[in-house]
Amino acid sequence: MSYLEWAESQLAELELLTSMFPTQEEMEFTDQLALAELRDYVEGSDTTDSPPPSSRPQFLIKQKLDTATMERMDVILSCAYPSEYPSVSAEITVRCASLSRAQQTQLHSDLNAYLVENCQGEVCVLPAVDWVKDNLQLFINKSLSVSPAPKKESASPQQQDVFSRLWIYSHHIYNKTKRKNILEWSKELGLSGFSMPGKPGIVCVEGPQSACEDFWSRVKVLTWKKIMIRHREDVPLNLQGDEDSRTSESIIDSLRKFTGFEEAMFEPHGNRGNHMDLGLLYQFLNEKGCCDIFQMYFGIEGR
Repeated sequence: MSYLEWAESQLAELELLTSMFPTQEEMEFTDQLALAELRDYVEGSDTTDSPPPSSRPQFLIKQKLDTATMERMDVILSCAYPSEYPSVSAEITVRCASLSRAQQTQLHSDLNAYLVENCQGEVCVLPAVDWVKDNLQLFINKSLSVSPAPKKESASPQQQDVFSRLWIYSHHIYNKTKRKNILEWSKELGLSGFSMPGKPGIVCVEGPQSACEDFWSRVKVLTWKKIMIRHREDVPLNLQGDEDSRTSESIIDSLRKFTGFEEAMFEPHGNRGNHMDLGLLYQFLNEKGCCDIFQMYFGIEGR
């Protein structure tokens, strides 16, 4: 690729990010001049051999993430573009006061490994944001799991379960075995939701958090060009210790937006019949009360 092509990819990603994080409280450019120079270079360059701007776009993406313990954590992703990005990786660091230095070091290591495996040669900031949303809770859980467990006789009478809904994005879902696994695993784990094969591929699973995490741990280790949790919803359930499991199940069932799990097709088209009618997908999500997720997936409002 040429410098101009790299710059065009950078500007396109920045425009997508600013549409998804429109306020300064969500996304802040630390060098507005670099952004202006990048735009001038893309819009004014008449040759692919023109040298790129010397300044590099740098920005912060700020997130307030809800955890399973109902706490909100401030997370900041600091991002910088090398001139040859996306052929080389963006420089991304994560800052979160709720994590120890050792945890942040491990998080950076795991994030970089994920990006190298899944986003080589492609824009990667949004996948990085989604990966952090997904995995930060796992790091918090690990830190809680090493805390001394309370004695059984002094345990709190409150029992906490969590209802989860995971919105998974894949570059594509074609393979018949993977599609079969998704259907069988969701049924085995008692999850509801749907799977949309094709390009892109979408999977939504909802149910007990432990079952959703089990499903994700199975799916993500399969061979994918790209797969991530685009969005997740966690709702803690505070149950009295003397209530039986049927009470928990009834509350979880009342939170479900889907009945059972299905593979959903929306008028496949294209040369390989691998593209779905996104308008019909939006209508489907709207009927289920999930239309907001459409913009999270595609960066545009649905119709």
